[in-house]
Amino acid sequence: MGWVGRGRGGGNIASVNISASLECETDQTAPPRGSAPLVLAIDGPSGVGKSSTSRGVASALGLRYLDTGATYRALTWWLLEHGADVSDAQTVADHVTVPRIEVGTDPTAPWTRIDGTDVSAPIRGPEVTAAVSAVASVPAVRAHLIAMQRDIIAASLTGSAGIVVEGRDIGTVVAPDASVKVFLTASGSARANRRALEDNRAVDRTRGELDRRDGKDAPQSGRAEDAVVIDSTLLSLDQVIDQIVAMARRVRHV
Repeated sequence: MGWVGRGRGGGNIASVNISASLECETDQTAPPRGSAPLVLAIDGPSGVGKSSTSRGVASALGLRYLDTGATYRALTWWLLEHGADVSDAQTVADHVTVPRIEVGTDPTAPWTRIDGTDVSAPIRGPEVTAAVSAVASVPAVRAHLIAMQRDIIAASLTGSAGIVVEGRDIGTVVAPDASVKVFLTASGSARANRRALEDNRAVDRTRGELDRRDGKDAPQSGRAEDAVVIDSTLLSLDQVIDQIVAMARRVRHV
């Protein structure tokens, strides 16, 4: 089952250091008259299709898009590049505010920059993937990056239709007041098959890596009590996107 994103662009940039600022490169769809901007939270484990789903939903609804995981990966990449011991929580905490992280919020072309350099590709590498859970577990990292993410969300609600936010603990911690909360899930085999196809790697090896990642990320993988659970095991990407879009439109009454 191929999971490929759909979309139309929003062309927005969220520049984040200690606080977030937002620049709009193109016009953004405004919320329907009488409606507040929409915040849509999508949680779920690795390999479940959060990113493809979130970008597709954002494009279909004319919303901005925030991949919170990219901020953790960006910090992890910077630490590794500077030779920091990412297994030492104090070392990680001491450097958390040093790099300047920027993320693009266009669902058709999201990007990540550190100190002005595009790192969208290298932050997806295996070294970062292996280390990011340890970095994300450091309380100082979570406090700093969650504050950044909330600033991006708040900035996106000015003059726009809203934002789709994806990652872990979105509906419980990052955006607990989100209008729509979704928890995506899928069988272990489905997740492994999808991720292996994306990465062109063996399914068995990918399944083992996902299982280990689940264990490491368990403390940051809470599901909001009011989240709608969608099991995507037997669904296509378009079917999952359509379900979430329909939920959002019911909330917005459009």
